[in-house]
Amino acid sequence: MWYNYREIWGESMKVSDFDYYLPEELIAQTPLEKRDESRLLVLDKKTGEIEHKRFFDIIDYLNKGDTLVLNDTKVLPARLIGVKEETNAVIEILLLKNIEGDKWECLVKPARRIKEGTIVSFGDGKLKAKCCGVFDEGIRHFELIYSGILLEILEELGTMPLPPYIHEKLEDQSRYQTVYAKEVGSAAAPTAGLHFTQELLDKIKAKGINIVYVTLHVGLGTFRPVAVEKVEEHEMHSEFYTMSSEAAEILNNTRKTGGRIISVGTTSTRTLETIMGLYGEFRGCSGWTNIFIYPGYKFKGIDSLITNFHLPKSTLVMLVSTLAGRENILNAYKVAVEKKYRFFSFGDAMFIK
Repeated sequence: MWYNYREIWGESMKVSDFDYYLPEELIAQTPLEKRDESRLLVLDKKTGEIEHKRFFDIIDYLNKGDTLVLNDTKVLPARLIGVKEETNAVIEILLLKNIEGDKWECLVKPARRIKEGTIVSFGDGKLKAKCCGVFDEGIRHFELIYSGILLEILEELGTMPLPPYIHEKLEDQSRYQTVYAKEVGSAAAPTAGLHFTQELLDKIKAKGINIVYVTLHVGLGTFRPVAVEKVEEHEMHSEFYTMSSEAAEILNNTRKTGGRIISVGTTSTRTLETIMGLYGEFRGCSGWTNIFIYPGYKFKGIDSLITNFHLPKSTLVMLVSTLAGRENILNAYKVAVEKKYRFFSFGDAMFIK
């Protein structure tokens, strides 16, 4: 499962080994008008060779018998601005994951104002949140109090939890959802999938390429920088995943018939690798994963990856470096900067073939 990374690296890998230079103006603030017209950097993981395409060209790199794996999670409008009942202080709460019933794990700003028993009110009391647990790093557990259907209330009172590097207002909230988003529960979008249109998916299917869906609800790890110096000391937060028996059967059959499994996004990748690590095959199942993929890990579930350009020193740069080699990835990022690709959630895409 693991190589001895010290044989490759010498000493422990440092988080700084996955840093790169990125001018701030290359961080995409808004989505392109047409999803599939974003740019696509194609990277050959064996040779390091690079091609420059448009995202709709991805179909040319997919072959009959391959299987494309998409994460169909749907982002909750989970960012809520309310007031603390005792003092009217403004409080921001981001719903991260449902623990059970109406109890939620949340990220709070400013967290120091929220103690156990504190009540935050939203929409003139249409929704209230009572703190029932205090944890480190701004995390609080809240019991939500409301009448009616929570999702409808969130759609009225909440907004999309855009990453902190996006400063522009998102005019169309649906642009932070994939066109195939279905299973509600994420605190962030699986952004590699944002490039697909339904028309492109139909063309891919018509070419004889399988499309299957898994679910991984994106959680707190997306919002947390790596705070340690040594890579192997970082701990991932757990996220909930599901794979159907039907999807598992198609994926196992793809393996048997020599097709490639092409993961769309790091969230789909982590789901596939978790299941293969547990069972040695794909299987209908669900559970929680905190899998951390960094150089030394040997992939078992995927052959190729469609992904976006990720933050410097992030676990996602480590994941793509594991698949394509750190030097290849850092060189590809350098070229992308030189060619003025757009970076991060609303940015351009990379295909590691």
